[in-house]
Amino acid sequence: MEVKLSYKQTDVGAIPNDWDVKRLGDLGTVVRGGSPRPAGDPRYFNGGFIPWLTVGSLTNIPTSQVFITDTATKLTEEGAKHSRTLQQGTLVIVNSGAKTLGVSKVLSITCCANDGIAALVNQSGGEKTFLCYFLNSQIKRLREVIAAGNDQLNLNTGRIALIAVPFPEENEQRAIAEALTDVDALLGGLDQLIIKKRHVKQAAMQQLLTGQTRLPGFHGEWEVTTLGDVGEFLKGSGIKKDEVTADGLPCVRYGEIYTYHDDHIKTFASFITPETAKKSQRLEKGDLLFAGSGETAEEIGKCVAFLWDEEAYAGGDIVIFRPSDQSSEYLGYLMNHSTIATQKARLGQGDAIVHISARNLARLEVHLPTLTEQTAIAEVLMEMDNELAALEQRREKTIALKQAMTRELLTGRTRLV
Repeated sequence: MEVKLSYKQTDVGAIPNDWDVKRLGDLGTVVRGGSPRPAGDPRYFNGGFIPWLTVGSLTNIPTSQVFITDTATKLTEEGAKHSRTLQQGTLVIVNSGAKTLGVSKVLSITCCANDGIAALVNQSGGEKTFLCYFLNSQIKRLREVIAAGNDQLNLNTGRIALIAVPFPEENEQRAIAEALTDVDALLGGLDQLIIKKRHVKQAAMQQLLTGQTRLPGFHGEWEVTTLGDVGEFLKGSGIKKDEVTADGLPCVRYGEIYTYHDDHIKTFASFITPETAKKSQRLEKGDLLFAGSGETAEEIGKCVAFLWDEEAYAGGDIVIFRPSDQSSEYLGYLMNHSTIATQKARLGQGDAIVHISARNLARLEVHLPTLTEQTAIAEVLMEMDNELAALEQRREKTIALKQAMTRELLTGRTRLV
């Protein structure tokens, strides 16, 4: 590898000549948490004596939050005697699990930690937040290169102690940590705003889709009918997994209704060739697509509305509903509302795999306002969706900014002091 003149090649890659490299074990003592046995024993667990930090409670903390301020449960005083107490300000790292190993945080509380968590105690050097950001930037390498074990990845204390970290002067470590913390604060604020907007939308859906709240200018009773009385049903067909291509004509496969789409189709995940399209069901603008199979009764028949003028197709195990004189935008929201989901769960058939047919979907009881009111309600909810989409796009851009800053600052390519 070619290294710039002002840089040197080290165990952590190319870093500025005036930076050092240290091992975590040079900065303190790496210890492992302790779990009282047997697990769940009421003598030890669900007490009120001291916070109890588990791998689950640590990794449930948003990635934008470096500091641990609380835990889900606490130990009893007797449980604390059979665990390890870690002091406020301690750097901790998850030492096991394919999807959790390497996640690092800094304690803002004194707590006990279970044996899936390691800690750097008696730390004599290094800015803890800086070290935390560096370790989190190395998660992929920790899991793929450093961790031992095949089925269950594991970092013992010896391996953690040998982890090499870049080590600028501590005033520069603090400056780097502060810059990244500022970006995390922005991310945390966006996360909270997105959560708030989602709650507002859910409340609006509950009020508007049930008629509990009417928009200005609308009154009168809603029509009570069945879905089968306001449109016709068709069935998707074809589109095997090996027929999906990277580009071509857009299509929807039933599994994507659960994993990729929400209420309305905004983008496509799959495409097919014109040849495959000949044996598939073409969609029309305004069609509703129901997933005909699912793993549970609660999720069966999730629905998305196709609102595009573009040519697109539906694969097998999709039930298509083509409404007449109704707002597809409105129905896209209504068909996933709890009042409809409860009916679909009751009408689904099967145990291991649940199915729902067009015949049973036609039996769904729906309360429908006039087309004008449907359109007005849909416009309100779609505006909320647009606001959420803009916030989520802003969040993605902020994440990309943080990733770029992390690369620049933790390698010394950009210097703050």
